[in-house]
Amino acid sequence: MLIFIAVVLEILPKVIPIFPLPICNISSSPLPSVHKYYQPGDLIISAIIYQIIFVSSEITFQSLPSHELLDQYLFLTHNYQHTLALAFAVKEINEHTGILPNITLGFHIATDNSLESTTYLLAMELLSTRNRFIPNYKCDIQNSAIAVIGGPQKKSCLNAAIILHNYKFPQITYGSAPMMKNEADAGFFSWMFPNEIHQFNGILYLLLQFGWTWVGIVSMDEESKQRFIQKWLSKFSEKGICFDFMECINQMKYGNEAAEMIEETDKVYQVIMGSTVSAVILKGEIWTIMTLRIMIYLLDSEDIPKEKKSKIWIMTAQMEFTSILMQRQLPIDFLHGALSFAIHSKELTGFQQFIQKRNPNLEKDDGFIRDFWKDAFECSFSSDVTDGNAERICTGEEKLETLPNSVFETTMTGHSYSVYNAVYAVAHALKAMHSSKLKEVQRMDERRWKFFLQSSWQLHYFLQRISFNNSAGEEVSFGPNGELLTGFDILNWVTFPNKSFRRVQVGKIDPMASPDKLLIISAKDAVWPFIFNQTLPLSICNKKCPLGHSKIKVEGQLSCCYDCRRCPKGKIADQLDLDDCLTCPEDQYPNRVQDRCLQKSINYLTYQEPLGISLVVNAIFFSFVSATILGIFVKNQETPIVKANNRNLTYCLLNALCTSFLCALLFIGQPDQVKCLLRQTAFGVNFSVALSCILGKTIIVVLAFMATKPGSKMRKWVGKRLALSIVLSCSLTQFCICVVWLTISPPFPDSDMHSMAEEIVLQCNEGSTTMFYTVLGFLGFLTAVSFTVAFLARNLPDSFNEAKFITFSMLVFCSVWVSFVPTYLSTKGKYMVAVEIFSILASSAGLLGCIFVPKCYIIILRPDLNKKEQLIKK
Repeated sequence: MLIFIAVVLEILPKVIPIFPLPICNISSSPLPSVHKYYQPGDLIISAIIYQIIFVSSEITFQSLPSHELLDQYLFLTHNYQHTLALAFAVKEINEHTGILPNITLGFHIATDNSLESTTYLLAMELLSTRNRFIPNYKCDIQNSAIAVIGGPQKKSCLNAAIILHNYKFPQITYGSAPMMKNEADAGFFSWMFPNEIHQFNGILYLLLQFGWTWVGIVSMDEESKQRFIQKWLSKFSEKGICFDFMECINQMKYGNEAAEMIEETDKVYQVIMGSTVSAVILKGEIWTIMTLRIMIYLLDSEDIPKEKKSKIWIMTAQMEFTSILMQRQLPIDFLHGALSFAIHSKELTGFQQFIQKRNPNLEKDDGFIRDFWKDAFECSFSSDVTDGNAERICTGEEKLETLPNSVFETTMTGHSYSVYNAVYAVAHALKAMHSSKLKEVQRMDERRWKFFLQSSWQLHYFLQRISFNNSAGEEVSFGPNGELLTGFDILNWVTFPNKSFRRVQVGKIDPMASPDKLLIISAKDAVWPFIFNQTLPLSICNKKCPLGHSKIKVEGQLSCCYDCRRCPKGKIADQLDLDDCLTCPEDQYPNRVQDRCLQKSINYLTYQEPLGISLVVNAIFFSFVSATILGIFVKNQETPIVKANNRNLTYCLLNALCTSFLCALLFIGQPDQVKCLLRQTAFGVNFSVALSCILGKTIIVVLAFMATKPGSKMRKWVGKRLALSIVLSCSLTQFCICVVWLTISPPFPDSDMHSMAEEIVLQCNEGSTTMFYTVLGFLGFLTAVSFTVAFLARNLPDSFNEAKFITFSMLVFCSVWVSFVPTYLSTKGKYMVAVEIFSILASSAGLLGCIFVPKCYIIILRPDLNKKEQLIKK
């Protein structure tokens, strides 16, 4: 619709007579505009309404006179509301003296169609004297246009702009903004529509909100499709949205081109309905639903499964429900569950009452109402019946509210709301312009005032900066690029068997909000196509990967099409369709099906569990045995078997073994700072003392036999000093190593999160690994030296010679610790501690048993062998 606002010279009274304007007949026009509705005023608003669409296939444009051609056009009943919104806005402004005091608005409305030539004609009529089509020549200042309001088709607005921008006509469209060829065309252009960026960002967020990653898009022309590909396809792809198809529905064609059009449309229909996508973006204009409705009805095929034909149409805000008479009986259930964007609007007080009062018998100046009435109620007025065969006569008393809204809506639509606001925007801009020029106007003579009224370009400055609240309390203002500063409502369509429908708001787009709050939508309040049984539909290429699985790309397919694989060990997928499996936090572990993390249990070797109890009992038992043997040796210290092998070293060795058994207790229980500092150092020092005692005993045995040889110089080395020096030097060396260790990097309590999959093992971190292995290395050195010396002295003759027993005990000792290494490395958690405790107990028990059990046997059970004579005998 194009709306022209003109200014007349005289300031007329508020009460203006209403009279119809004769139809303009311009023979040079291929399809003249048909002026249908006129109300005079100080300022005249001229409008061209897109009310007619196409002719039958048997008729061509060139074969009929203008009036015969118009009779073949079909009326769009829904567009009639746009004319009523204009009339209602003018009525309110005229009754509101605060906006344009002492000025009355009038309006003039004419029909338009999709032909470019018609739009050019209507634009050039603005440059001509009324009823005289002579472009660029005007002689009636009373009908000078000051602004143009166009829509809803962007193509018509663009065609008008091509003519009018040369004359700097301010233009407002109530459809979306057309793509201007250059900046000059857009210089004097505003539109009652938000920036397109907000709408497509809203669609993108909507798809992501519902998880619809496998979608299609249908445009109404190739230009619109290419524009989407250039501007938006990459952004959708970055967010993981894939398009199975991107199709265009051809516009209606007639005559010889009709068959080709149907064939092409059928191919598009098969692609759309044969696809596995459930969500389809419908990027169209006001007549798109009408075209889609015909296509779905005519091309419906039983070969396509019903579940595939159930689509969720996501419609842009440029669309409205429109239909023609021949579609009245067609089903509209394909719209059930659809989602549509609409410019944010509110119901206007008094608008429904204004519509419901329309009566063709009373509205003599409304040239549309009779055509609308006949089409909407499917009747004929008695004055139009010539052959008496009319099935139904229009009485004029029919009620508009009884019509299903698929025929006509009494509630204000988004486009009508935009028309209403557009009229108010021009009125407020005029008010602002008059206020700014008030002092200058007072000094103007009549001739200069007439010239000023023809300078329509001045209005654009005020129109771009206007801001006001309409009667619904909504703020209306324009952005820097001429776009309306508002958001979108998201509407959910509910259809009924009587061919009516209801649109329920389930969300909104707020461009002024932060990105995370741009889209607000409630899925639980939405209805969906019947096939989905009121569950949120899926629109994905394949089934979502279940819990415990992640996606894997399929070579040669879009990113939305993939296979699923089980998560690797140690990872989970706690959501459907994860790109990659997740690693649990350190203190948690995956459950068996790998769909969630469980809390790890705290674990360490305790005194309460059977393994801990058994180790404690053994440690105490062997410690008691060591103490008992020490008591036996002390009691029998004067006997030859005790005195024979340096009883001081024997006492020292037994004490070291006793404390070594008790050291094992430091490895049991929850580790703390004291235990961690003592367990390895106490173990190292005690074992150093024990091994040094064994080394001392062995060396003394060897030296004793060497000293018995005549003239031997070794006699001076045999004695207590040598034994004491060996024990002290070895023990102090290990002690110094431990002191350095505790100084530079002492052990500390730690948690092992990784060794056991389901447990957190409390342990002691050794601090400096180098120092730890130095302690063990020194013990290994002492063990090797002791074993070598004992092995060399094993055959020395003596009844009480310990060399053989020491050799065997060191063999057991070495066997235990050699087997300890692989066993320790192959176990985890608390069992590593248990292996070390077992090795300490086993090696200590080996020394105790191999060295001292034979002696105790002789002392207790064979005292006859524990005599000096027995020693001399050997």
